[in-house]
Order: sequence, then C-alpha cells, then structure tokens
Amino acid sequence: MIEQVLVVCRGNICRSPVAAAMLKQLCPGKRVESAGLGAMTGQGVDPVARRLAEAEGLDVTGHMARQLSHEMLQQADLVLVMSHGQRLAVGELSLAALGKTMLFGHWLDSNATEIPDPYRKSEEAYQHVHQQLWHAAKAWAGKL
Repeated sequence: MIEQVLVVCRGNICRSPVAAAMLKQLCPGKRVESAGLGAMTGQGVDPVARRLAEAEGLDVTGHMARQLSHEMLQQADLVLVMSHGQRLAVGELSLAALGKTMLFGHWLDSNATEIPDPYRKSEEAYQHVHQQLWHAAKAWAGKL
C-alpha cells in the first residue's frame, strides 16, 4: 500500500513542490513531500511556478526547498522523479530506492515522458510544464 510519496526534481523550487501540491490536493489521504537532488535549500517556490499553482488553488506558500537524503528515500513508499537521469541519481544515493522510483510522467504516454525543467525559461515553458504536471498528477492519483 502506498501511503508516502516523495516527488523529486533538481532544485526543488519549480516542478517537485508544485507536483507534490497537486498530489496532495488529488490524494488527501496520502502523505506527499518533495525534495531536490541539487536543492536550492531554503528557497520558496519559483515566482512563476508559484503564480501558476496559486491560480489553480494549490497551496505552495510554506514550501522551503530541501536536499534529498537517503533517509527520505527510505521512508517513501514511492519516489517520483522528472527524468531518467534523476532516477539514476536516486539509485546512486540509495540502490534500494531504485525499485520504487518512477517517472512522474510515467502514465502520460507509452514512452514514460520526462518533464523538462522550466527554470529561467519563458512563461510559455512554465505553462507547458504546469499542464504536464497536472496531467501526470491526475494519472497518478488514479493509480494511488
């Protein structure tokens, strides 16, 4: 039974905190957290990602970026990453966690879609990623 989900991206200020907020909203009975492989520790959600999230009623106000740890990986029942490279990085940190680590975009199509990092890109890039995150979160919610 999956009770605790950990969503991981690079900096933990764009994709993973927003994706975690989406899953929290869609799966209120689950414990959902986020972290980054190269976290911008202590920073809040990127202003553009925050604006898009809050426009849809997602609460990301209290988020503070944090570095992914071996302990976080041990505690999680499911680890969701944004890219194949991030999955490999999780495996390097904890080989045992590799078996429970999947792409956040796994259910988007048959190719297990990676979700690109919009950091420091255009407003359109953020909007595109935001929509991908919503579609992926809804797909995961149906599986959890």
